[in-house]
Amino acid sequence: MSPQLPPTITPRPTSKTTLPVAPISRVQSRRTKRHWAKVKALGATLAIGVMITGAAFPGLNPLSHQTAAASAAAAVSSAADADSQSYAATNEIRAEIAPRGAFAATTPEEIKETRSRAVAAAVAAGMPLSSAIEIPLADRVVMPMADGTYSFTDGFGASRPGRSHLGQDFAAPIGTPINAAMKGCVSRSTESFEGYGVTIQIESIVDGQAVSTVYSHMSYGSRAVEVGDCVDAGQYIGDVGSTGYVFGSCLHFEVHINGTPVDPLPWLTTNVT
Repeated sequence: MSPQLPPTITPRPTSKTTLPVAPISRVQSRRTKRHWAKVKALGATLAIGVMITGAAFPGLNPLSHQTAAASAAAAVSSAADADSQSYAATNEIRAEIAPRGAFAATTPEEIKETRSRAVAAAVAAGMPLSSAIEIPLADRVVMPMADGTYSFTDGFGASRPGRSHLGQDFAAPIGTPINAAMKGCVSRSTESFEGYGVTIQIESIVDGQAVSTVYSHMSYGSRAVEVGDCVDAGQYIGDVGSTGYVFGSCLHFEVHINGTPVDPLPWLTTNVT
């Protein structure tokens, strides 16, 4: 009797399927597409952000819509040099000073805030205030303090250590009211300005000339106007004090015409109406 052989076992077909491996070039292609999708989204975000800024603060006149789109396109283009594993984009937007004109803001608070931003931007850029807001023409000039409330002390050109006195001092008790000498807009309002102490500076237009008036050594906490506020001639702006480098209480009053300091007393004598 011949030996009986074991039955032949036929292997079952496996249910696993071998997935094709994508070529390396195709994987890189998909990564590149995802990379550029992110870059394009970033470019769109930059453009939209600049447009929103322009709509919210037209007084600041950020880059125009065309410039915003160009900036976004530049950011996308510059990303072409980045490798597929890292991406960095920078986009510096420099606010420009707006030309003079009306603001889109409607409420007094919005108008004041927008004007203040425009003035601050002009001052920071070293540009004249008239480049940011429309300064009203001064229709009259008045003394910065009421008659009988002051006496003249140190005048223009008086000797000072290492410099000359650039204004006229009005000696008066602390708390005596100070008024704007003419219509204009405030470019500086601070509790401390070098040796001037509490100071307000107002920009005006007189006979076609840019005239700045400076009111210094005022009392702490007495300032009634802020940067961007526009005032009328004779409007109360604060009180006499003794802040900064000064001997005794007084108002230190300066007049600058087209950026050059002049003797305030004869100028007031000529122009006060």
